[in-house]
Amino acid sequence: LPACRDSKLFIKDLHFDEVPVRIYLPRVPSASKRRAVIFFHGGCGMFGSIRSYERICRYIARKADSVVVSVGYHLSPERKYPAQTLDCLTATVHFLKTAENYGVDPDRIIVCGDSVGGTFTASVCQELVNRKDIPKICAQVLIYPFLQALNFNLPSHQKNAFIAFLSRERTVHFILKYLKKDCSMKEAILAGSHVPESMNLKYKKWIYPDLIPEIFKLGYKPPLPTSLLPQVHEETKELFETRFSPLLAEDAVVCHLPDTCIITCEHDVLRDDGLLYKKRLEDNNVKVTWHHMEEGFH
Repeated sequence: LPACRDSKLFIKDLHFDEVPVRIYLPRVPSASKRRAVIFFHGGCGMFGSIRSYERICRYIARKADSVVVSVGYHLSPERKYPAQTLDCLTATVHFLKTAENYGVDPDRIIVCGDSVGGTFTASVCQELVNRKDIPKICAQVLIYPFLQALNFNLPSHQKNAFIAFLSRERTVHFILKYLKKDCSMKEAILAGSHVPESMNLKYKKWIYPDLIPEIFKLGYKPPLPTSLLPQVHEETKELFETRFSPLLAEDAVVCHLPDTCIITCEHDVLRDDGLLYKKRLEDNNVKVTWHHMEEGFH
């Protein structure tokens, strides 16, 4: 659907290297080049659209007096993973190269996304760490992001296991649907049977309940030990890619990431993903601003 007219914004539907985008540009002229926000919407990689995030993007453009680029990445299952992340990367690189055409300072561009859009934001920033041919991302904003698929038994998974809209079981169900996998593997993944012991030991330094502040662990009970199911592991190897689980990126990448804002919600199974990424970034001397919504839901 085309954008509605707005008295304060010029709104254009374009394509950045075949990726649909909608650009929101403030109508009032600016004495200097503006800031910009590249926005990736949520929806598990299967739902959501530019249109469904229209109100949010207009609000950001008006309130921040900034240019906003809303990316309409192609959805699964029509486009198989990692098409969604790659679309976001393609649109970001295109805009970084052409920002001045839209009156934007290329050194004042941030990337932002909610839920899986936060996953794409983290992934794009990691992928661009070593690019020397384009301007650097100024900052990233992760709104209740999904960041790892190794452990679904963290304190926030237990506390919010049966929360409406995004329960613990539904999270893994959506993951398997997104990847076009057999949903009968859900219980094995929830139990952790998709992860070899060697991998658990390797990533324990980054993904482990003891790394969560005590205030967020009230009532937490360590899960029972589980055995590896090799077939499930083989079928779900995408879960261990940094494009899918940005929390698994090496320190050599994380230490070069831009300033970060992380928003977490108390009543959200993904809360601890955000807390763990916050710790990783801070351990690597990346400046982090954290907002926790104590009454917030995913």
